[in-house]
Amino acid sequence: MTSTIYQVTGMTCEHCVRAVTEELTGLPGVSEVRVTLVPGGESAVTVTSDAPLAADAVAAALDEAGAYRLSDAADGPSGLRFLPVV
Repeated sequence: MTSTIYQVTGMTCEHCVRAVTEELTGLPGVSEVRVTLVPGGESAVTVTSDAPLAADAVAAALDEAGAYRLSDAADGPSGLRFLPVV
């Protein structure tokens, strides 16, 4: 198992949270999605999955959910941070 925090822009409300959660949960291997909403800023989206997800798959799911994008300002490539699962 791996957990990754994605910094996502474009989220403003609980509808955004539901749309992003639904699309990301639909990716193969994803077991949990948690969103810390920062309306109009960078929301932290934590995805727990069997293996690390390809950034382009996450970006495509965000695009499918709406006008949501991975932030370029995060620590890692393509707006993501890797966290160990305890």
